[in-house]
Amino acid sequence: MLGDGPIRYAAIGDSFTEGVGDQPGGGPPRGWADRVAEGLAARCPGPVLYANLAIRGRLLARIVAEQLPAVLALDPAPTFVTLNGGGNDMLRPKPDAARLTALTREVVEACQAAGIKPVILAGPDPSGGLPMAGLIHRRGAELTAAVAALAEQTGAFFINVFRDLEVRRPGYWSDDRLHLNSAGHARVAALVLDALGVAAQTPPTPPDAPLGVGADLRFYFRHVGPWLGRRARRRSSGDNRSPKHPTWTDPPPAGTG
Repeated sequence: MLGDGPIRYAAIGDSFTEGVGDQPGGGPPRGWADRVAEGLAARCPGPVLYANLAIRGRLLARIVAEQLPAVLALDPAPTFVTLNGGGNDMLRPKPDAARLTALTREVVEACQAAGIKPVILAGPDPSGGLPMAGLIHRRGAELTAAVAALAEQTGAFFINVFRDLEVRRPGYWSDDRLHLNSAGHARVAALVLDALGVAAQTPPTPPDAPLGVGADLRFYFRHVGPWLGRRARRRSSGDNRSPKHPTWTDPPPAGTG
């Protein structure tokens, strides 16, 4: 897919693409997209530039309304753009999979019209550690199937991380059970690089974190309660946040934010 010339990789999305959960030493988020850019720079012969406009908490409509025009305005234009979105929508009451698919189509068609290769990711399945796991899994599976069909219709490149069983294990997830930890982001980056045709080393398998009543109580106190509080106040974890790499930059050195 990538060829031998210059690569300009831009990423749009929400907390998954921003890199929340992959914060070594408590620093800024790194994440799978940063790791993909690092892998491209290390393994591809031409120059690599990178932009990441993702912001945590964003619903897909806002990603399309704000981040898509910004990424299309980058100069020079991206070689390819990754999109993952809809996860936050899936956690709201009565999400509309058809509308989310139509919004994804907007991204695909706008990129293709601009001569940019769209790469659509179905994110990992977080349902194993969350309340209402069955409902969340069904919603995610429905959206993944719809986006896979869209990719086939339009010729967009599609990477299905949702079906990866390994990354569903608890050892790949942060304490909030919604965001991947560093090991999880490393695994997703390896899956993406492999799908793009760039050989990537499979990261080591992490040990699973111990579960139990105590862990569940901490999870509800530290994460579910604050999340419900933000919903009640109509607030988002991404309020007043800006993208970490809104313009072209060199890929961050390996191991940094």
